[in-house]
Parts: sequence; C-alpha cells; structure tokens
Amino acid sequence: MRLAFRFRVIPFVATVVLVVLGIVLGNWQTRRAEEKLSIAARLVERGAQAPVVLGDGGAASRHVRVESGLHPTDLEYRRVRLTGEWVKDWPLFLDNRPLNGRVGFILAMPFKIAGSDKHVLVLRGWLPRDANEYARLPGFETPAGTVNIEGVATLSAGHVMQLGSAGELKPGMRVQNLDVGTVAKASGLALEPFFVQQTGQGEGLVRDWPAPETGVDKHRGYAFQWYALAAMAALFFVITGFRSGRKQGGG
Repeated sequence: MRLAFRFRVIPFVATVVLVVLGIVLGNWQTRRAEEKLSIAARLVERGAQAPVVLGDGGAASRHVRVESGLHPTDLEYRRVRLTGEWVKDWPLFLDNRPLNGRVGFILAMPFKIAGSDKHVLVLRGWLPRDANEYARLPGFETPAGTVNIEGVATLSAGHVMQLGSAGELKPGMRVQNLDVGTVAKASGLALEPFFVQQTGQGEGLVRDWPAPETGVDKHRGYAFQWYALAAMAALFFVITGFRSGRKQGGG
C-alpha cells in the first residue's frame, strides 16, 4: 500500500516553533545543570583548601585579597579565619529564617578586621523567635575585645519574599533581606563585598548552615520534559500528516 503524506503549512510552522522552543529550553536547562555541577565541585574543592587568613598579625584584608590575587568570587565557599573586634552597636536580624520547623532569625553583625579599617559582615548564627511575644527580639552574647573567628565566605545572605520597601536601615532592625552595600551606606563602615557564615560553637547561636542547593536533578528533569515536547511535536506532525494523506487518498 502506497503511503501518502499531506503537507499543511500552518501545522508545519507550529511544529517547527514547538521543536525549536523545546530544544532551546532543553539546552538551557542542561547548561543550568552543568553550572550547578560546577558549583558542587567548587564547594568540595574550596572546602578542602586552607583557610584564608584576614587580620592575622595585623594584616589588612585588602593586603590579603590583592597580593594573593583573590577576588570576592574567588573567596566564595572558602574557609576564612578572622582576627578583630565585633561592632556591637550594629546588630541586624534577618527575619523569616526557620530552622528545623522553628521560626527565628539570623543575626548579622559587622566585624572589624585587626590592623585594618576594613570590616566584614558576619552571619553569626540562628536565634529562635519568642513564641509569646512576636515583636520581641532575642537576646545574644557578643565577646568583647580582640577575638578569632572562623567561617565560610559567601556572596549572599539568602533571599526571602519581601513585600514593599524595608525603609531606612538602622541598628537592631529586623529585615527580610540584606546586602552588603546597603549596610555599608547606612552604617558608614568600610565593608568587604562578601559575608562570612560563622562556624563553631558559642554565644548560644545555632550555626547549622545548610549546603547550597544545586538542584541538578531538577534541571535535568526539566530538560527531559522540553526535549520530549520537541520530539512529541515532530512525531505528532508526521503521524497526522500520514493520516490525512491516507484519508485524502482513500477519498
């Protein structure tokens, strides 16, 4: 039996659009998965490297970053060791940061690096919210004098949904999101362009920092769906074309 194919312009154009769209978006999701794999590899690699020392022996952070060829993106996920003092009059509370099913805050505070006019915004840890008094901020301890702390450098303090503007930033303020530039402008402090997630125990803060979510499987799943859409669109066009051709030939 002779197979007949009926070609129609509009279904063909629609099929081409769907195939191209599926391939383009599938490729994009595949690239995203590869980027996330690269991040995961960088996490492992940088976690194994020796800590970057800031303020040890009076060395300024600028000296460490420039002479070692380090850029903020080079510091991301690196372990860091800092010597200096806490700027006690500028605590900030990142709101809506649950931990293990409990609501609470992440305490952020500037840390002045020894032997330098530079500061680093340190995420000191998690504090629970008062279940009986919503507006009450949790208490915390801050060591006095010169101290040594350790942590992991990160370019973000995390992001949650925020409705409207937070207004002018002030010490002791409860905020939804935080960026270094805003804190530097409000406080007048010379802040390095990265955060440090403090590690270790002490001061009654919980420092159980979650690992960055790579979501590789999610991107691969989306890529498969887009590629499947492209394949199904092409297959549907071919099948309907032969069916129409057979009906037309039979008639």
